[in-house]
Parts: sequence; structure tokens; C-alpha cells
Amino acid sequence: MIDTPSLVDQYCHGVLRTELGLGTFEARLGRTASPPASGTTFFDTQTGFAVRRWCPPLLGLEAHCPPARYLARRRELGVLESGRLLLGAAGIAAYLVDTGLPGDLTAPAELASAGNAEAHEIVRLEPLAEQVADTSGTVDAFLANLAEAVHGAAASAVAFTSVAGARHGRLAQEPQPPGPGEVRGAAGRWLAARAAGGRLADPVLLRHLLWVALGAGRPLQLHLGVADPLPLAPFAAATGGLGADLVLLHGYPYHRHAAHLASVHPHVYADLGAALSLTGARAAAVLAETLELAPFGKLLYSSGAHGLPELHVVAASTFREALGRVLGAWVTGGAWSRTDARRVAAMVAADNARRVYGLTA
Repeated sequence: MIDTPSLVDQYCHGVLRTELGLGTFEARLGRTASPPASGTTFFDTQTGFAVRRWCPPLLGLEAHCPPARYLARRRELGVLESGRLLLGAAGIAAYLVDTGLPGDLTAPAELASAGNAEAHEIVRLEPLAEQVADTSGTVDAFLANLAEAVHGAAASAVAFTSVAGARHGRLAQEPQPPGPGEVRGAAGRWLAARAAGGRLADPVLLRHLLWVALGAGRPLQLHLGVADPLPLAPFAAATGGLGADLVLLHGYPYHRHAAHLASVHPHVYADLGAALSLTGARAAAVLAETLELAPFGKLLYSSGAHGLPELHVVAASTFREALGRVLGAWVTGGAWSRTDARRVAAMVAADNARRVYGLTA
């Protein structure tokens, strides 16, 4: 096995401040906002089994104890103490926190305090644009204020992230920034819709927003969800040489495609976290597939954790075990030296993220 140093979690969210019942807790284990099917449970997933493996011992219980017993112990300790115990054991040196989700989630400073780590903010572009729209009365004011808000956010945030920008499908056919006339027309239509509560979904404005963010010089994280990242190849090519890196988030089950894009574009990086968390006991195989394609300096750890401190623990523990198993096997087989394996482990765990986001060591 190869020991893995402290991690930089290059993409995560805060944790809930409220106590959770069994049903509410297990809903957070699924990949969907919908509840589990009748007669089933999200504890019967790779993520659910991983929670029962890694988390109970941190709260004084045996591994794999029943969910009801684990949650009773969690309630006995309370939200703050259980969160402190779980986050403190995850071994995270720095959290990069997307603050754009609604809900009663801890802010970056609270997460850092509970986990005895540092924390930095990632600004989500779509909510930022919606906030600007609500305080701008005209198209001209909106576009000027949007540019100012994005560049202002870049002064303190370590990165921008976009959920819809990579999913609306137009980046493949129209990777270049939209023209001024297109942008003004789209802005006018959306401002009118926004007055009735419309969310930002216009593909022209989303493309414009991505290019404004790229101009601010911070890394841009693109959420792929379950979308194939290969259609992003034209956008990746168009954005090369601008001085802003692209980080492809949550590419599983197309993790090899994301790794390929990272291998052919100098400014493109691939995220590892969600793929390993979701695959649990199969994480080592998924990690090995990614390492087949991407240069080791282009891969970044993240948890993608949202709501539950347990998800931070599961992601970190699964990543460490998978990386140790994969690299350890290559060392044992003579393909790698132990010195190189340790160096690569440090790169993927933290060093690559510190370089990409300009974090101090």
C-alpha cells in the first residue's frame, strides 16, 4: 500500500446544520432528488455500504452496524459533535467550497473550523447572474453589472463553477463566445422572464457567462453530471491559451473521456472524486482506468460532498484506499518505484490542486 498525504478537496459543499431522521439521511445517499423506490433503500448502494464501513468507528460504533443504530448514535452526539468527529477524521487539509446551493449549509469558514482545515470559496455562475439580474433594470445595466460582478468575485474566489453551461449542448456546435447582438437579445428575453421567476437557462447567456468567467482568469469548473464530456472538445480547443484552466467535474461514467480531454488539452483537468465515491468497492478499478489515459499532473481529488459530513469521510477514505491499492500493486509488480508512487500520490491528492488554484502549500 502507498500512504496518501492530506488531501485538498477541490470541489465540495457545506454540510447541513440540522438533525436528520432515517428517511432524510438516506435520501442524501442517492444520486437523485427522488426518494428510493418502495421497498428499497439508498443504504443498499455502494455509497450506503461505504458509509456503514467507514463512519461508525469514528462515532464509537463497530463498522457495518445497522443504519438505525448509527443514526441513533449520531443524534446522541448531536450535529456539531458528530460533524466535528467525522470531518476531523477525513484528513482534509483544504476545502474548496461551492457556495451556490440553497439550504441550511455551513459556510466555508464553518467547514474549515469543524474539519481543522483551510477553506476557499468557489462561486457558482448561474446564481451570481440571477442576483445581478434582480438588481439591474435594463439590458445595458445587467451586462455591465454582470461583468463587474464576475471580475469582483474573482478577487476572492479560487474558481468559478457552472452547472448548466456544460449541459445545454450548444458548446459543441458553438464553442466561440456569442456576438454582442445575440447577447443583448438573449439578455432582454431573460430579464423579462426573470421578472416572473425564470431561472437562467438561455444557452446564449450561458455561453456568454462562461466566456466572461474565463476572462477573469480563474479556473472554471464544468459540471458534466452523466453527460459525455467529448462534445466539449471544441470548447476546450477554443479556450486554450486564454490563461484559465478548465476542470471537468463528475464525469463518471464517462471518466475515461474526461481523462482523454485532459490528456490532449494543456489547460484541461479531470476530477476524480465523485467517480470513486459512487463506485465504492469498485473504486480501484475506476481509478486505474482513469490513470491509463490522463497525465498524472492533470488529475484532481474531490469529494463532491453535499449535506452529510459522512460523504466527506467516504470520499476521502475510498480515494486513499483505491489509490493505495492501484499504485501499491504497480510497485509490487515492478512497474513503478515506491518513490515515484509516493510522488504521484501526493500530486493527485493535493499538489495538483494547489498548483491549479494557486493555493499555498
